[in-house]
Amino acid sequence: MKAIGFYEPLPIDDERALVEIEMPMPELRPRDLLVRIEAVSVNPVDVKVRASAVPPAGEPRILGFDAVGVVEAVGAEAQLFKPGDAVFYAGSIDRQGTNAEFHAVDERIVGRKPATLTSAQAAALPLTSITAWELLFDRLRVSYGVKAQDGAILIVNGAGGVGSILTQIARRLTGLTVIATASRPETIDWVKEMGAHHVIDHRQPLDEGLKAIGIPEVQYVAGLTATEHHLPAIVNALAPQGALALIDDPKVLDVVPFKRKSLALHWELMFTRPLFQTPDLIRQHRLLNEVAALVDEGLLRTTFKHEIGPISVDGLREAHRLLESGRSIGKAVLSGF
Repeated sequence: MKAIGFYEPLPIDDERALVEIEMPMPELRPRDLLVRIEAVSVNPVDVKVRASAVPPAGEPRILGFDAVGVVEAVGAEAQLFKPGDAVFYAGSIDRQGTNAEFHAVDERIVGRKPATLTSAQAAALPLTSITAWELLFDRLRVSYGVKAQDGAILIVNGAGGVGSILTQIARRLTGLTVIATASRPETIDWVKEMGAHHVIDHRQPLDEGLKAIGIPEVQYVAGLTATEHHLPAIVNALAPQGALALIDDPKVLDVVPFKRKSLALHWELMFTRPLFQTPDLIRQHRLLNEVAALVDEGLLRTTFKHEIGPISVDGLREAHRLLESGRSIGKAVLSGF
């Protein structure tokens, strides 16, 4: 089968950074699905892995996490899907990726594709939806569906992939006041479309921005990027006994200032459950099915923004460059080979 990957970490403009590779068909584990890939999207984790991971000598690493496709075959113990089912999912970081014609994935981290979306539109959602959902409901322990809940959440980088869906989920499924950060006219417009009650500029101190809109403190902060840079302002902005959940990779994170306010700190990595085969692994299957239902009911919308073209070396290079520019909005998607 055709796949796209790399043999060594290189800058995206190096012709060897991404190459087309002929691979054998994946072997199925007992709970696996074999999926014929129809569309994929590109996430910051793709860029990080391509730029830093070193595959075993002589072996390729196939990138790609988000995927939409059709089940071709199932493992001996698979129970949740059957051949012909349309599915969407975000895969696992310890297995070969979805930038391939066929892909093997544990059915417990797979959901049914939203019926009202095209494959390209649906491919924008899995990884960021899982991340946003787990961050809000599992890590910060915000009550799902409780509209009477008081308080506010600050989402740093509301126009990115995770920020776009987190803003929607927080606005539509909780009673929180949703404040997102953005700095350009087009990103400000985008986060307002996603449902933010307020928008502040992350190029300025976040605590000062909150004061300017009359909300001097928040109960929750979602640190999606530059958390190390924003940390002093985050500590100032969090209410006593508030909580920060982050997904980025700060080189240093001084949490001593959290003590005076008894602040909580949470990390969110949506790959944790599949990496460690946790007993609650199937929660990601149920989560994705819930997201699909909310999309089909019109409560959530796809964060699809850029359709780059077919799944190809050139198309993936373009998507990686877009993410590395730091100016992407929503999600970039590629469809078909």
